This record gives sequence, structure tokens and C-alpha cells, in this order.
Amino acid sequence: MPRLSFPTPDTMSPEQLAVHNKVVSGPRGEIKGPLRAALHNAELADRWQALGALLRYQTTLTPRQSELAILITGRHCRSPFEWFAHVPEAEKAGLPTPVIEALLAQRRPEGLDVTEAAIYQFALELNQTHSVSNATHAAAVAALGERGAVELTALVGYYTLVAMTLNAHEIPLPPGVEPAFPRPQDEPA
Repeated sequence: MPRLSFPTPDTMSPEQLAVHNKVVSGPRGEIKGPLRAALHNAELADRWQALGALLRYQTTLTPRQSELAILITGRHCRSPFEWFAHVPEAEKAGLPTPVIEALLAQRRPEGLDVTEAAIYQFALELNQTHSVSNATHAAAVAALGERGAVELTALVGYYTLVAMTLNAHEIPLPPGVEPAFPRPQDEPA
């Protein structure tokens, strides 16, 4: 059960409705996940959706590379909704099932190319330690360039925000969908 109400088009202010319409007419096609919560502040939701669209659709990272980093982040943050939403996107982007299964099990996937291995290590370290080692940073810059390394950092940070919002407000999975792993609040102490 979500901890917040979700504005619907018939209850939205004109500002909220403008953001809603912008999102549903764009590449996302619908309002789901954390944007449902962010709509409580229309300006926040508008800036959020713009940053998300930039990081998801307009960086030098390929969709496969982005989804790899997003899944690492969603799993690290223990966000079942983020995992649920991005596994199909990762599959569509060509991330192999064994890689996705390894990420779910929190194991280093086999068969990553050099760039994917650099992304994996960078996203993993950034999530675990909130920084990266010199070697990991150098590998990411070598694989992605300076711009790509900055974009990767922003992507991980953005999807951490997404995961925290999903978890804190208990944004529900669609009816009938079982979480791939326990939510943080459901894990034994």
C-alpha cells in the first residue's frame, strides 16, 4: 500500500496536469513510479522528468549500458519497483538474461565487454562506497570518455533518487507482481 496519494488527471492542478501531459506525450508514454509521488510538487516533477529524460535518452551511453547501471543501482538500493521496471528495458536493450540474473544475485556477471565491465565496477563502487577508486575512474574514462563518466555518475545518482523515492513512499508494484527480492522494510532485522 503506498504511503502517499497519487494525483490523477481529474484531481491535478493546472501545473500538475501540464507536467502529466508532457510526460505521457514523451518517450515514457505514462506516469508511473516515482513521478507519481513527485507530482505533489509540480515544479519538482517537471524538473525531475526532464533530468530523467536527459539521462535515460540523451547521453552517450547506449541503452544497454544505461540499463546495466540502472539495474546495479536498483538492486543495490533494494528497490523492487525499480528492478521490475528496468528488467524489461534491459532485455529490450540486449542485456543477456545470465547478466541480469547475476545482478539480481549480486554477483559479478560473466561475459561483459570491456566497457560494460568498467560500467559495472564504477556503478558498483559508487553505490557501495559513494565514490570510486582511481583505477575504476580511469577505466571508466578510458571506456566512456570524460563526458560518459560524468553521465554515468549522474545516471547512478538519479536512479538512487528514484529508488529512494520508490522505497520511502512504498510505491506499489502492479497488482499480481511479486517483488524479485524483499523491500528493505520487509527484510528480517
